[in-house]
Amino acid sequence: MNLAQLLTDSAHRDADRVAVRLDDSALTYSLLDAASAHFAGLLAAHGMHPGDRVGIMLPNVPHFPVCYYGALRAGGIVVPMNVLLKRREVAYYLADSGARLLFAWHGFSQDAIAGAEQAGAECVLVEPGEFEPMLGRTAPHTEVLRTADEDTAVLLYTSGTTGQPKGAELTHANLSRNASAAAGLFSIGSDAVTLGGLPLFHSFGQTCGMNATIVGGGTLTLLPRFDPRKALEVIERDRVNVFLGVPTMYAAMLHHPDRERFDVSTLRHCGSGGAAMPVELLRAFDAAFGCKILEGYGLSETSPVTSFNHPDRERKPGSIGTPIEGVQMRVVDDSGRELAQGEVGEIVIRGYNVMKGYWRRPEETAAAIVDAWFHTGDLGRVDEDGFFYIVDRKKDMIIRGGYNVYPREVEEVLYEHPAVREAAVIGVPDADLGEEIGAAVALKDGCTATSEELREHVRDQLAAYKYPRHVWFVDELPKGPTGKILKREIEPPGES
Repeated sequence: MNLAQLLTDSAHRDADRVAVRLDDSALTYSLLDAASAHFAGLLAAHGMHPGDRVGIMLPNVPHFPVCYYGALRAGGIVVPMNVLLKRREVAYYLADSGARLLFAWHGFSQDAIAGAEQAGAECVLVEPGEFEPMLGRTAPHTEVLRTADEDTAVLLYTSGTTGQPKGAELTHANLSRNASAAAGLFSIGSDAVTLGGLPLFHSFGQTCGMNATIVGGGTLTLLPRFDPRKALEVIERDRVNVFLGVPTMYAAMLHHPDRERFDVSTLRHCGSGGAAMPVELLRAFDAAFGCKILEGYGLSETSPVTSFNHPDRERKPGSIGTPIEGVQMRVVDDSGRELAQGEVGEIVIRGYNVMKGYWRRPEETAAAIVDAWFHTGDLGRVDEDGFFYIVDRKKDMIIRGGYNVYPREVEEVLYEHPAVREAAVIGVPDADLGEEIGAAVALKDGCTATSEELREHVRDQLAAYKYPRHVWFVDELPKGPTGKILKREIEPPGES
């Protein structure tokens, strides 16, 4: 099937139900379906063919699902992009994916246009009041192009410590089945109202928020930028019953000074992922909001849902739960041998949700997927009841407030500064975000630079959540016998 059929099927069942809402603006299923058909026609007018990649750089606004499902129904491959990306990042995403067309939100036009130009792609700005007439003038493509289950639907860019981000090829089957699993997990049906506070360009928000709500025939009420007070207002106003978020969102809502003024009694299902949920926070939120948080686990490469605490079974605080139906998980040693209960090893995953591979990276695909098992790089253990626990990350990835930050990418930019000799980026514990970005820097002889100067240098070239808030200087970075920098021996000073 084509993933766009999630929308067309729900539109056929209940055309007049509100599919997507943003404050006073609402799109019914019939309107969203029609708008996506016009967008498919717009792509054809721009010369797009089935299999072509289409960049979508939009915040959480109704235009996102219009473009997303429209590109899919035309047989395109969607490349979702963070609106905070800078020019060099936009150019990389477009050049690596081969996308010749980018639809970008007008409020982020400068970097979008510059990045597209650098990559030789066309940038079309999406601005309310102007974009809609453009769609209306385009002949709609009402039919949904037939695709095979194994055809790539979305390229979700992810990265490791080895360098540049790489595109995880998620198929129509990967994403449609995972969306249905998420809808079942959170009981998302036609009466569901889901708060769309997670970024739709991210796998968690895309699958569990948007696609799961659309397949269930519910309503997705959007927050373009998460704000705890606004989230509480929307929960009360729209009678939200499903909330999915990262731990920092739960903490912000729990600790908001006006929290008790809002009626949140409609909440019935809450899900957390993206970073470890502190047990104390989980229990405090449960008590204050009268709704149990279910914690789970997944990665971009797994569509993303892999395991969860389930609503109809025991919940174990601190655990990422058990595998969802159709998915297997194991804990293995470095040779791939399954370990006994309680022993710590790498978590590997097998099932329908595992990606097709990394876009045009056969060697990295072969290294990540061995005998159909995806190697996560996360260290964990499993207990006697089959519940999994994340112990640590094998990779050096930093999770800052639910956003993945990859040290190598930040280090590359630091090394471009003329005064920097060596740099190592690590996660620094942070009470609010879980981890903050820290950089230990050794300067070249005779050169000077300040912490603020280096922070600004990175901030000018990477998304705002990636630049190091903590920068400190060292004479030498610790190294092993081969000269490799030993990050485990780097300790941030008390003050940066």
